[in-house]
Amino acid sequence: MLTRNWPRHLLCLSLSLPLGSALACGPDFPMRLLDNRGQTLADLPEGNFNFEISRLGKTIAGLKNVTAAMHNPDDIYGDASEPAALREKAEQVGLSAEQQALVKQLRGLSDARQVEAQGASLPAEIRLYVAGAVAFATGDHPLAIEYFNKVLALPADQRPLRSTWAAYSLGRAWFATSAEAGDVIEVLEDARGAFRQARQLSIDGFSDPLELGVASLGEEARVLRNAGDWNGAIELYEAQNLHGSAVGYTSLKQLMNELAELPEPQLAKLLERKAVQQLVTASLISRMGWSFDEQPPNEKKLIKLLQDSTRGSLENADRLAAMNYQQGDYASAKAFLENAGDGGLAWWLRAKLAVRDGDKNAAAAAYAKAAQAFPQSEDWGYRRTPDWDFETVQPKCRVEGESAILALQRGEYLQAFVQLYRSNSIYWFDAATVAERVLTVDELKRYVDDNVPAPPALTQQQRDNYVPLPVAASLRNLLGRRLLREGHYEEAVGYFDNPDLQHKARLYGEQRMKADAAWWPTKRASALYNAAWTAREWGMDILGYEMAPDYATFGGNYSLENTELKVGPLVAEAEVQRQKASEAQPDERYHYRFVATALASRAADNLPHTSQAFAAVLCNAAGFNSSLEEQSALYRRYVNEGAYVPWAVDFGNQCPYPDFENADKRYVTQVTDAARMALRPYKWPVQIGAIVLAVGVALALISRRQRKARKP
Repeated sequence: MLTRNWPRHLLCLSLSLPLGSALACGPDFPMRLLDNRGQTLADLPEGNFNFEISRLGKTIAGLKNVTAAMHNPDDIYGDASEPAALREKAEQVGLSAEQQALVKQLRGLSDARQVEAQGASLPAEIRLYVAGAVAFATGDHPLAIEYFNKVLALPADQRPLRSTWAAYSLGRAWFATSAEAGDVIEVLEDARGAFRQARQLSIDGFSDPLELGVASLGEEARVLRNAGDWNGAIELYEAQNLHGSAVGYTSLKQLMNELAELPEPQLAKLLERKAVQQLVTASLISRMGWSFDEQPPNEKKLIKLLQDSTRGSLENADRLAAMNYQQGDYASAKAFLENAGDGGLAWWLRAKLAVRDGDKNAAAAAYAKAAQAFPQSEDWGYRRTPDWDFETVQPKCRVEGESAILALQRGEYLQAFVQLYRSNSIYWFDAATVAERVLTVDELKRYVDDNVPAPPALTQQQRDNYVPLPVAASLRNLLGRRLLREGHYEEAVGYFDNPDLQHKARLYGEQRMKADAAWWPTKRASALYNAAWTAREWGMDILGYEMAPDYATFGGNYSLENTELKVGPLVAEAEVQRQKASEAQPDERYHYRFVATALASRAADNLPHTSQAFAAVLCNAAGFNSSLEEQSALYRRYVNEGAYVPWAVDFGNQCPYPDFENADKRYVTQVTDAARMALRPYKWPVQIGAIVLAVGVALALISRRQRKARKP
């Protein structure tokens, strides 16, 4: 028995409500390139600051990259206890248990001389380093310098554990004294020399468990920044970032904030230097500091000064072209592109400018070169669109997606689909739209058969853990549902990605084919009703559109706002016609409910109106929740045509299963009942007439028998 209760009605109602403004508080949805094609081709997504600075600077030959998430000891944003814990753990390496305990004890003292005296049993490098560390911690920086120099003065074979430590700490001690020093320049040079020595010692193989060799880059950069050498500081932070330290990245962001606050004359002079110029460009094209699509107040100043400082520049031309394009200065963008080379970004910009000029052939050629030039692995990361959708910008995929718009306009539908499909999940919504609405079912099936083998089905554990379905499986499911919708029942089954879906699809197809083959009305009605029930219960899985109107991609739980597709500069008449031909029938949310209702209505057409099955089929169909209009129409049909049943008081909710077996009997009784109903107003005359007729017949028989008796 099928039941419908009020919680389910409420759920259906909630899911059918428009979600336009409410989506801001709900799930995030990926950007769709095909929604506003002109805007897609015109916009250049912001870059990614992390990616952009990874292109800048040089690594230090021989210096190993950071292998762990190490914190700068002076990082004010880090956990204060964590650097100390890491240092304490590293300090135990190479020492016996007794030595470890003694070092820990000495660390608690406040007198460096006392540390040296009480640590006499320790190796010289350990004893002297701990004494220097205690002096540094107590603010006695000259004494700390003295002890660290003593460590470094030891023969190399006597300081394998603390050489790098001592040089790094020496640099920090020198930098700490610069505030009180008379000759600041000399002190800062001493600090730089110590940090360089720390790097070299790390390169030479001295113990560096805290990766101080890489950390020294940031410390030396801080020295240069204090000395006013912004360009040198940026280069060192860039190198630190390339060696895998997060401190390099965060420091470059901080420098950008400081640069933006500088007076214009000072900033203009700094922008004459290459490293400063490149850092500012990377920040601008990445829109770093933007909040809710609001430009930072100092950014316009930065843009103007950068434009003025880079007129005629050949350095970083593709990035400068991108910055000018984003600002709407297309003439400057074109000028920079003359010297921008053959990189992916340069060809991407040339394609966009060609679109602006109306030269779609040149745009298509430039897009092809851009797609070829961008590495598959290049990733600009996550961004928010002005509409608050999200996009993972992989330039090669984005370029191919934009190129697909031009392919659609030219009528190259399969090429457009392939270009979108190659993005994997990034532009799946767009690929699904083309597969479902633009390609014919034969075109899609041919491509899938040739290029998309079935991936391994997800295990139940993977499903329970919400592991996403591979895009290949999603495409095959889309094709399977489309084949079922278009009547290719046997072909459809094999495209579904798991046995459960295949079973459901097979049941639906078998019932549809059984109904088509049945010659007896009751058998046809039973098959149609079973197909209707299957369509209603499992319709989203086996019949639903991946995108509009059902949104099987969301399990039907959400819908997206859709703009009407109209013929225009980027949309050809032929595509519009294809999309109209493939739209859902009816084009309503949860369209399969309407399909189920129509199948049930056909089942009722094949049943005697006085049968229980007729009423039960209509009752169950009214519970399919297709629409209030169809529910009302089904009830009216029952009232006008069907026989009274006691459970009709809750029509559409409490409905028995149709009794198809006994429906056959109603074909005879329905005729006799109809005759009886027709003669009911003439009951007495008919009865009298029947009596008169019977008496007449009896008298005639008696008269005939008497005549026969008189004959000889």
